[in-house]
Amino acid sequence: MLAIEGLDVRHGQLVAVRDVSFSLEQGEILALVGANGAGKTTLLRAIAGAHAPSMGRILLGGEDVTLLPADRRVAAGLALVPEGRRLFADMTVEENLLLGASAGRPGDWTLARIFEAFPILVKRRGAKASSLSGGEQQATAIGRALMSNPNVILLDEVSLGLAPLAVRQVYASLHRLLASGATILLVEQDLTRAMSVASRVACMSEGRIVLDRPIAAVTRDEITDAYFGLNKAGGGNQAAAC
Repeated sequence: MLAIEGLDVRHGQLVAVRDVSFSLEQGEILALVGANGAGKTTLLRAIAGAHAPSMGRILLGGEDVTLLPADRRVAAGLALVPEGRRLFADMTVEENLLLGASAGRPGDWTLARIFEAFPILVKRRGAKASSLSGGEQQATAIGRALMSNPNVILLDEVSLGLAPLAVRQVYASLHRLLASGATILLVEQDLTRAMSVASRVACMSEGRIVLDRPIAAVTRDEITDAYFGLNKAGGGNQAAAC
């Protein structure tokens, strides 16, 4: 569903993402972890079309979308839930959700299904986004992305800045999404949460992927060592020895 090949992304002279390659099959859930500044958000923004890569390719469903603008990528089946939610504050929950449907892609995600998947939004559908709690805002942002009926969903920092109760509510709703067979790239600081939903985990350090393993084949200690750069074995894109 998604293939990244030799991607470099720069912020001026700084190379924030270095020679990253990986792929996602249909229904796969990849948790991308790493310390602040590792390049995770830059990578997601590049995949979504918000930041142009300096090298490499991005393929969606086998089609090269590297040079497509962000709106064309949404139309092709890619949706990003950005860090910080980025809702339209003066619009209602329902209006924000309907914006997601403007891509015109057919599919099963409708307003009714969004409210079924995220019951915390049912009583807030007419409320302005600016009045929502953090958990309600995150649910709305995820629902807006789903309304585009994407093939691949990029979720950036789902639990960031949320109270523990809100995190539990959002993840309870996410489990319904995961059960639908969605293909997801999830950036998450909470390693326990990430491991609870992902089928695979990758760790970024200094712009590179230093570990990429199925959840069943990796320990928390191995992920933690890669997270803090304690094991540099293997080098390159995927240090299988980590």
